[in-house]
Amino acid sequence: MNIHQRLHQEQDPRARRAFIAVLLVSAALVGGALGVVGLRVQQVHLAYQIDRLHRERTQVETAIRQLEVEVATLRSPARVEQRARQLGLTTPDRQQVRLAREFAPAGTGLAAASRSRVASVPDDSTRAPIR
Repeated sequence: MNIHQRLHQEQDPRARRAFIAVLLVSAALVGGALGVVGLRVQQVHLAYQIDRLHRERTQVETAIRQLEVEVATLRSPARVEQRARQLGLTTPDRQQVRLAREFAPAGTGLAAASRSRVASVPDDSTRAPIR
């Protein structure tokens, strides 16, 4: 009669709940650890990026300073005069200078023009008046 009898053991529901609880706590710990590691990797990446941007900013500020010096040098009156001589330009004669009415000092500007022609402009009937 006792041939091929199997023993059947019932599982304890507390053991199963304890196993699931341990599994969930382990998963939460692993997830938390991976989150911390991920944040640390991101922090290191951002630190490298900040260093790179600081270097670029320093380079750009240096370039700006150099360009400001270069612009100041190129705009200097002595440099402009030297370059003008190289191009063959000379100081204009008094007869070559004409004052625009808009920029003439008081007494020779628009008020004087309304009365008569500007005093510095020679009366030349062959030329059209300056407007």
